[in-house]
Amino acid sequence: MILRELFIIIAAFAMFASAVAAYSVAFHGEASLKEVLSTAFAAVIGLYAGRYLERRLTRG
Repeated sequence: MILRELFIIIAAFAMFASAVAAYSVAFHGEASLKEVLSTAFAAVIGLYAGRYLERRLTRG
C-alpha cells in the first residue's frame, strides 16, 4: 500500500513537472527550475488534497 502511494507521488510529480516545463519552454522560451519544481509540488499537494476529500465524502 505504501509503495503504491509512493509510486503515485513520484509519477504525479514527474508528470506535473514535465508538463510545466514544456509549457514554459513553449510559451516563454525558458523554464526556471524553481518555477517548475514549485508548481509541480503545489499540483501534487492539490492532487492529494482532492484524493483525501474524495475519500472522506464517499465515507459519509
